[in-house]
Amino acid sequence: MEQHEAHQSQGRLGVGMIGYAFMGAAHSQAWRVAPRFFDLPLTPEMTVVAGRTRPAVEEAAARLGWASVETDWRAVLRRDDVDLVDVCTPGDTHAEIAIAALEAGKHVLCEKPLANSVAEAEDMVRAADAAAARGVRAMVGFTYRRVPAVALARQLVAEGRLGTVRHVRAQYLQDWIADPQAPLSWRLDRATAGSGALGDIGAHIVDLTQFITGERITGVGGLLETFVKERPLATEFSGLHGAAGSGTGPVTVDDAALFLARFEGGAVGSFEATRFAWGRKNAIRIEINGSLGSLAFDFEDMNVLHLFDATEDARVAGFRRIVVTEPEHPYIGAWWPAGHGLGYEHGFVHQVVDLVRAIGAGEQPTPSFADGLQVQRVLDAVERSAGDESRWTSVATGASPHAPSPTAAPIHQVATTGTKES
Repeated sequence: MEQHEAHQSQGRLGVGMIGYAFMGAAHSQAWRVAPRFFDLPLTPEMTVVAGRTRPAVEEAAARLGWASVETDWRAVLRRDDVDLVDVCTPGDTHAEIAIAALEAGKHVLCEKPLANSVAEAEDMVRAADAAAARGVRAMVGFTYRRVPAVALARQLVAEGRLGTVRHVRAQYLQDWIADPQAPLSWRLDRATAGSGALGDIGAHIVDLTQFITGERITGVGGLLETFVKERPLATEFSGLHGAAGSGTGPVTVDDAALFLARFEGGAVGSFEATRFAWGRKNAIRIEINGSLGSLAFDFEDMNVLHLFDATEDARVAGFRRIVVTEPEHPYIGAWWPAGHGLGYEHGFVHQVVDLVRAIGAGEQPTPSFADGLQVQRVLDAVERSAGDESRWTSVATGASPHAPSPTAAPIHQVATTGTKES
């Protein structure tokens, strides 16, 4: 019996986390809290956190609640007390770490976007498929799916409350680099981040709209723009571009991404992702229009979902404001009395809950690496379209985002083929 199977038979799930910055802190909170509010088949144990610099990772471990530290992520994979590896590093390391962890027999939770390229994502899906045959699970962290109002939106669409989906509108607006003097960081370096607003935040609204509608995007027409081409060097970049602490360095990713899209069921969509929208801190706005009604969501009012029922008497019809805090709503029953809203961190807790329950049941958690690959293909199609003067670029059709398809991808398509998933 493998060591992680022995742990699971004892009701434990040893977790090793790679990376401990922004996402690492959010994931740590989730691993701490989930077993205290939800009934789980396995009890997560915060076994080890890994980072490159020992004093920094030791401080993070003490602050975030991890039992031990490593300065080499490979050492985490060799540990018998680690059953699951949580990848919270920049995108350029996702493929290497996740594939090695799966081959070592560890379950994997990998932050989004899944990889920095379609080819890397395809490699990760192949590794996940091989691991699944041995009972080892992999999931990508599109956490906003776990916001209760978003999960309710998915339920309402699946129940047919909106009828046939016709229009999709999605925005993700931030302003944290709108100031041209904001320093260069790894998120503005293509070699590390893969892309800019498109992959960092655009990936979320691609996943959210496919999740809520239950339909894949099949074609896109895109536009990318970099407004600020040079930025002051941050300490982490000084060694790459010149004397430490002086000068500027190039921004090699997009600052804003806009694209039109078609969905496999015939709906049309418009998408906007930018980190240059002054005053918008984390505005994720989704609106779905169907033949029988509409729904609308804004993460800056995250406990509310707006629903319009077009079948109602026109004299009293209007958007209904649903405060998604009732125990009947997704995830809410484990938390507070009705009306006591949840926050950003709760989505990460729900992610842990769904992942641990799937592992305990021997089931594939969602979103899978195949789902992450589908999103990666959409991002790739947007980039290719934008580079071809916004020419319409197909995304290959086939199975749903949750089912791999053997269909080959033609040129300028984002495929869900071979070893791909949602």
